[in-house]
Amino acid sequence: MIDLHYAPTPNGWKISIMLEELGLPYQVIPVNIRAGEQFRPEFLAISPNNRIPAIVDHEPADGQGPLSVFETGAILIYLADKTGRFLPKETRARSQVTQWLMWQMSGLGPMLGQHGHFALYAAEKIPYAIDRYRDEAARLYGVLDRQLGKTGAYVAGDYSIADIACFPWSMTHKAQGFTLDDYPNVRRWYAEVRARPQVQAGLAIGKFVKEPFDEEARRNMFGARAKEMAGRK
Repeated sequence: MIDLHYAPTPNGWKISIMLEELGLPYQVIPVNIRAGEQFRPEFLAISPNNRIPAIVDHEPADGQGPLSVFETGAILIYLADKTGRFLPKETRARSQVTQWLMWQMSGLGPMLGQHGHFALYAAEKIPYAIDRYRDEAARLYGVLDRQLGKTGAYVAGDYSIADIACFPWSMTHKAQGFTLDDYPNVRRWYAEVRARPQVQAGLAIGKFVKEPFDEEARRNMFGARAKEMAGRK
């Protein structure tokens, strides 16, 4: 059994989709990030960066008791290696998948996250920041579009953890003011991935918090709470 410490965000969806794709037994442990539950000591013990998601595998391959993993890229690799799926063993194919996984972790996710923050959530609208991150997000969509044009299929050829990592962040395109009509290869890939039953099941886990996005939620999600905790040490 795997414990999935989770909130329904693009990063959370990566792991709920992966677990559904693999058919592994898991239980969801909700983490209300707007209420600051990511700062609870029991969560920090498995995710010291106070970010969701994290997992605890109660049946790891070494048989030495529960194993916790944080950071979505590390979790995807761990689960792929555990099951032998969605991450090739052959050197060159594996390298392609891991390169595009790292591209998502270092580029697509953070840039879309920053654009979403400044364009949608920031109390003060800063045109330079909005334009800076929008331009970079658009560039990265272009990179993804060209790659998908080369493969004609999925991000690294066959369906893999690279697709599972990229897809949830691409789901934010409408809210962030992008249209996939500008990226026809991404549009084709997006429709194919979203149609997978396991992807739909992973997206159905949990729902977004509907309460107003108030100042307390802003403190908990955008760094003020973490900065306060660091100052107390």
